[in-house]
Amino acid sequence: MTTLYGYFRSSAAYRVRIALNLKGLDYDQAPVNLVKGEQRGEANLARNSQGLVPVLETSEGTQLTQSLAICEYLDEMYPEPALLPADAEGRARVRALAQLVACEIHPLNNLKVLKYLVGELGVDDEAKLGWYRHWIAEGFQALEAQLTAEAGSGDFCHGDSPSLADICLVPQVFNAERFECDLSPYPMIRRIAANCRALPAFAEAAPEAQPDAG
Repeated sequence: MTTLYGYFRSSAAYRVRIALNLKGLDYDQAPVNLVKGEQRGEANLARNSQGLVPVLETSEGTQLTQSLAICEYLDEMYPEPALLPADAEGRARVRALAQLVACEIHPLNNLKVLKYLVGELGVDDEAKLGWYRHWIAEGFQALEAQLTAEAGSGDFCHGDSPSLADICLVPQVFNAERFECDLSPYPMIRRIAANCRALPAFAEAAPEAQPDAG
C-alpha cells in the first residue's frame, strides 16, 4: 500500500493528497506533527534529510520527496486523468503557474520561516501577519494578472480540467483564508478555487477532512 507521510495543514502534503485523489489511488496516511516538531525526529529525517513533509512511500518501498516531483511521478505512473496538458506550451504554462505558487509564494510563508521570524528575529505577531499578507498579496497579484490575461485559463487554471496548477493553487488559497488575507482583489483566483473545491478529489483532500485534523 502507498503511504503518505504528511500533516493535515501542510500545503505540500495537501497538494499530494489532491493528486492522489484525482488519480483515484488508494493510500494510507501517516501523520507527522509539524507543530510538535516530529519532522525533525529521527524517523522522519531517515525518510527525508531536509526534515520536511510530504514523503510518499510507494508500495515497492521507494520514498519520494518534494510535492511537485511526487505529483509529476504520479502523472507519469498513472497517466489518466492527466495533470499536465498534452502540448509542450501548455505543460510549460501549467508548470509556471504551479511554480509561481510553490516556489515563489509558499517558501516565504511556510511554518519554519514564520517560526524563525518569531523565535530568532523577535518579530511580534502583528509583524509576522504583515509579512505573511505581504507575500500573499504580491504573489496573488501576479497570479491573478496572468490567469486573467492569458487565453489558456478556463474553469480551472488551464482549460476546463484540473491540473498541477490547481493542485498548487487551492492549498495556497486555504492558507490565505486561514491568515485572513483579503482575497477580494482576486476574482479569478477565487472562482477557480471554488470550481476546484466543488470536486470530491479536492474536498476529500482538504485539511479539515484529514485523520490528524482533530
